[in-house]
Amino acid sequence: MPASCPIPLRFLSQEEFGELSFEVMRDVFAIHNSLGRLFDESIYKHALAARRRDVMLEVPIDVSFGSFSKRYFMDVLAQGGGVFEFKAVDGIAPRHRAQLIHYLLLTGLKHGMLVNLRGDQVEREFVNASLTLEDRRCFSVETGAWADSVSGASKMRETLLAILNDWGTCLELPLYNEALMHLLGGEANVLRMTEIRLEGVSVGSQLFRQVSDGVAFKLTAFEAEESLERFAAAARRMLACASLQALLWVNIARHRITFVTLQ
Repeated sequence: MPASCPIPLRFLSQEEFGELSFEVMRDVFAIHNSLGRLFDESIYKHALAARRRDVMLEVPIDVSFGSFSKRYFMDVLAQGGGVFEFKAVDGIAPRHRAQLIHYLLLTGLKHGMLVNLRGDQVEREFVNASLTLEDRRCFSVETGAWADSVSGASKMRETLLAILNDWGTCLELPLYNEALMHLLGGEANVLRMTEIRLEGVSVGSQLFRQVSDGVAFKLTAFEAEESLERFAAAARRMLACASLQALLWVNIARHRITFVTLQ
């Protein structure tokens, strides 16, 4: 199993999680009524733990592949199976849903809740993750537009596919990026400054992830074909101005991994 949690997890049905969330949110509402809306999220979490003996805070999830490892922390775990992600922000955003789905997929749990305490009223949202690890390991691979002859391309393709065959798709892109960078030699070796020129004039430099000198790589997670086309057009404009020989681009969609070399 690519991810592990030191706490034995209890897999709740949707009905069981619904009952648990009703109980937990009753306490959250009471805490919010007493504390108001201006504290950091950690204050609300600790207040909840003080009221409920079945709550654990900052429960770790460890993810590993080869020599790479990373630790995440779930904000609140109730009764060993209910994940509650606390926020103190202007409003719940797609990145918050993605974060909670990421935790659910890593643990195999199916149901969680986002809780935002910054407003005058508590904002809450159910988040469900139905995909299993085996579901996420089932994908096709397209390499028709990929050039293994480009320096570093073959190693990158083999390394990333090994990661995906272990972890599956649908996890957050930063995790794949971190693992890939680590296995390709670490940030000190992979992150390199690259000069940008416009109409023959240098306009500065920018960091790019590179598998070899002048060969950058980029991971995306687009599902729509039009998004792929827009990114390809933008990437070609970038290559016209950056001091790069090629861009190794991999799109990690739910059912399909597409490898593309742009030169």
